[in-house]
Amino acid sequence: MIANDHELIASLERIRHLQRQVAYLRQVETNPANYRLSAGGFLAEIDRMQLDVREYLSLHPGELKARA
Repeated sequence: MIANDHELIASLERIRHLQRQVAYLRQVETNPANYRLSAGGFLAEIDRMQLDVREYLSLHPGELKARA
């Protein structure tokens, strides 16, 4: 789980990086099956990280301090 704004920023940057990797794969991979196999792990990680971001953003800063 994301614990502070610094980790939030790092997570958002990593999500953007993974999205760029998937976008690149879409351009260079000619075989649809290979693309799905290659992109699947990246997309799963993006989904997981976006859930972490959503959870962090759904909490008020006071609630974060109470959890720590």
